[in-house]
Amino acid sequence: MRGWMAAAAMFLVPGAALAAVPGAAPGLAWGLPFAGLLLSIALLPLLAPRLWHHHDGKVAALWAALFLVPFALTAGPGAAFDGLAHVMLGEYLPFITLLLALYVTGGGVVLQGRLPGTPAANLGLLALGTALASIMGTTGACMLLIRPLLRANAGRRRQVHIVVFFIFLVGNVGGALSPLGDPPLYLGFLQGVSFFWPLRHLLLPVLFIAGLLLVAFYLLDSWHYRREAAPAMPPAAPQRLGLRGTVNLALIGGVVATVLMQGIWQPGAVAVLGQAVGAERLLAMALFLAIAAASMALTPRALRVENDFSWGAMLEVARLFAAIFVTMAPVLAMLQAGTAGPMAGLVALTSDPGGAPIPWVYFWLTGGLSSFLDNAPTYLVFFNLAGGDAARLMAEGAPVLAAISAGAVFMGANSYIGNAPNFMVKAIAEAQGVKMPAFFGYLGWALVFLVPVFALATLIFFV
Repeated sequence: MRGWMAAAAMFLVPGAALAAVPGAAPGLAWGLPFAGLLLSIALLPLLAPRLWHHHDGKVAALWAALFLVPFALTAGPGAAFDGLAHVMLGEYLPFITLLLALYVTGGGVVLQGRLPGTPAANLGLLALGTALASIMGTTGACMLLIRPLLRANAGRRRQVHIVVFFIFLVGNVGGALSPLGDPPLYLGFLQGVSFFWPLRHLLLPVLFIAGLLLVAFYLLDSWHYRREAAPAMPPAAPQRLGLRGTVNLALIGGVVATVLMQGIWQPGAVAVLGQAVGAERLLAMALFLAIAAASMALTPRALRVENDFSWGAMLEVARLFAAIFVTMAPVLAMLQAGTAGPMAGLVALTSDPGGAPIPWVYFWLTGGLSSFLDNAPTYLVFFNLAGGDAARLMAEGAPVLAAISAGAVFMGANSYIGNAPNFMVKAIAEAQGVKMPAFFGYLGWALVFLVPVFALATLIFFV
């Protein structure tokens, strides 16, 4: 047994000496549980849909255990516990509590009435959601508008493209203009990036990318609309729009204030489970939970029923992303090790022979990894790889910080796991009867519509 353990340790870390060094870069084999989790998310809904839909949390927990148990055996139970506590307290819980607050408050606002499911009306809803995403978060904007969009198009035979472009625009691209919009920018704000820096530096790329995608959507939706000689269901007459559950708008304001508080008030760290956690983060998590509870208490149940609100999408995201955060920890550590780690060749691409950073490489590396690793911690890896000094990155390093920010936010749209709202919208659409593409099918949509737009944006903004 001891011989097997020694052999495993030598295989899993780059050299026997590094096995005893705290914080040493892990070997590539530690990434296998993360790869297995990704393959499960991609393949099991196709190959074993019943198993996946009833036991997705158990499958995710199995992959997390396949990382944690060997880690506990090689590094010791104490190290495994510390690593798990660090991921949960430092990354997962701040992420999921913010997401929860936006999900519950956004799901309590009812956009009353019905729009016609025409290309022009759909275009208007997508444009509105794109604009709102940086104000109330991609999650909040998605929760507010996805159900009205589905109701408007209930009579359409082809709805998949509508939901896919909604994920592209409202769930991702629109969130690039403020720390409220998307978790990567929220983490950047906590690192010292000023609140309005993304607006000043990413507005033109957002307008360019969103503009091209909206045009592509309108042309595609118009083509489908003309091909449908008759709707699948008689369309309901349009009704005048109105908002109900507006107490949740005030609560969303509370979420905004809580995010801002963390950038202004930083009294120091508190020890929790052996981890140093900023007091402002602990307070923020408590406030996010309190806001979610207040929304549930103050929103009439009838409004949530009218809005088809359910916990299914949130629970699915919480289960899967808990395992994603745990299993991707060694992958991120490999990147953080830089030229001393097993991904040294990849890291070396970020600088030219003179050592100067290359913005377009940062854009594609951050974006490419954000497509499959969660985009928030991926942002932090490249933020630190670029120096980690917010003041310097906002000044002379602005092209690199813009590339990192844009890559993390925009390319979170490339897969269902790139950003949490992607999964949420998919789950809600499927609950409403829309047959969404599977993991690889969605990747196909991204390759056709997103990658060419990102390539053009690279030539204009990041070269």
